[in-house]
Amino acid sequence: MSRETLDCQRLLCPMPVIRVQDKVLQMHPGDVLEAICTDPGALNDIPAWSRINGHKVLETRAEGDLYYVVVRIGEG
Repeated sequence: MSRETLDCQRLLCPMPVIRVQDKVLQMHPGDVLEAICTDPGALNDIPAWSRINGHKVLETRAEGDLYYVVVRIGEG
């Protein structure tokens, strides 16, 4: 299992979700992906996409102008 970070800063909806989706295709079940975003909508959009596609959101948080979403890749 690996843990990767994806820089989605300065991207507006729907680009953070699209970048996460593209990265997940390169990863394996059980891997963890942390997306760092500047679009606050990512705190809702990425978790919604994750649930639909069988991934588990481990954490969402905001720190200043940055928004973090951590996802464990599922079998889907």
